[in-house]
Amino acid sequence: MSAKHSIIPVFIPHYGCTNSCVFCNQRRITGFSATGVLDVLHAVEAAVREHKDAKLAELAFYGGSFTSLPIEQQNEFLLAAQPFLSNGLNAIRVSARPDSFSSSDAVRLKGFGVRTVELGAQSMCDDVLIASQRGHTAADVARASKTVKNAGIKLILQMMTGLPADTNEKSILTAKRLIELEPSGVRIYPAVVIKGTELYEMWRCGSYIEHTVEDAVELCARIYAMFEQSEIPVIRMGLNPTEDLSGGDAVAGAYHPAFGELVLSRIHYTKAVELL
Repeated sequence: MSAKHSIIPVFIPHYGCTNSCVFCNQRRITGFSATGVLDVLHAVEAAVREHKDAKLAELAFYGGSFTSLPIEQQNEFLLAAQPFLSNGLNAIRVSARPDSFSSSDAVRLKGFGVRTVELGAQSMCDDVLIASQRGHTAADVARASKTVKNAGIKLILQMMTGLPADTNEKSILTAKRLIELEPSGVRIYPAVVIKGTELYEMWRCGSYIEHTVEDAVELCARIYAMFEQSEIPVIRMGLNPTEDLSGGDAVAGAYHPAFGELVLSRIHYTKAVELL
């Protein structure tokens, strides 16, 4: 990611989440536990001090569903960030659930300096969303995406592969439907079996069969090419590596600390073979 698109993340794990998706354990994924406003202030101060050029960075609230929080708490977090906007940071971005983002949210967030919203679509197939206990529909993703874009806010969409009830064909269909929504960028997260999740229990009893790193690399290379052809940047592939995940919390599935590099290597290899 170039400097002009760099992000200073502040994690608020599970804050605002209205249900528990089978694959999710934000503490193990992010390495953080619940965060209060004072923690946010300290994290932002430290991050801005360490960042080489904060004026080229966005402050990002990740790890929860920001607009599912009580409005008062959302405003507390956003107000805590305002001094840095006037003296350093470029803008704010938040992550949200598609079923918890309205036009009034868009207007309010934009007033606080939010310029990017990331929606966790995960799949555009309702049977996959149900099996993964996402609690929203594909129609919710389309509606929320339109709301974000109509407000003049940059839209980033997140998708997952290898979820319960998913297939390669369904993941390809999800990518096609996300392309139709014309986001400014996408993230692709292959499913990982993490300790402490329902997916882990499903995997242990054999009701969920994970896709391997090799399977996910092959599939994500195809999906990446689709987004590339549509001129939609893929800004992340695979979970960000943490000590917990690399230390054994990721017990199965498509976890690799350099997953994105594996996918790009596969793409370049395939292109080289075609040229030869």
